[in-house]
Amino acid sequence: MNAKLLSVLLAYPDEELIDALPELLQAAAELPRDERRTLEPVLDAIATTPLAALRRAYVETFDFDRRCGLHLTYHTHGDRRQRGLELVRLKRRYAEAGHPFEGSELPDYLPVMLEFASLRPEEGTELLASLRAPLELVRAALHDRGSLHAGVVDALCHALPQPTARQLEEARRLAEEGPPAELVGLEPFGAPELAEVGA
Repeated sequence: MNAKLLSVLLAYPDEELIDALPELLQAAAELPRDERRTLEPVLDAIATTPLAALRRAYVETFDFDRRCGLHLTYHTHGDRRQRGLELVRLKRRYAEAGHPFEGSELPDYLPVMLEFASLRPEEGTELLASLRAPLELVRAALHDRGSLHAGVVDALCHALPQPTARQLEEARRLAEEGPPAELVGLEPFGAPELAEVGA
């Protein structure tokens, strides 16, 4: 798995993405066949689609369709307090691995997690594999939309260990029920825990 390549392909498209296309094609050519094939339509679209159209499709997919959201713990915890705790644990995990979390995105944002995996492959792969249920949920939602980004998540899932029956069942449950809602009377996730995350 080339986690850096996948991170770039899942980020908001900009001029740097277009300029980097020759390097992205070279990186994809070095991947195993199954991963390479899933990325070919993505790279072809980047090469042939105007940047404005790429940006519009990205926003419509990831900003307006919650099922496709790239903040993985949202799918499992919604906006409950437990999500704040999970974000803090992720931030600590990055720091303990020698890569303190920085930037404006939350630590459960998939491109951020892929960046971590590019720096610490073993730990990053383990982390992503532990979130297979929300990954499968996002993957299915992207395919339902016919999104070109489905191929990026396909490539990631091809590179991870096979999901367990429990993870697949959890993904089905999340697809049917959606993210859990905050229970009335409990403090939402945003207060003390997220102060440490920087949100």
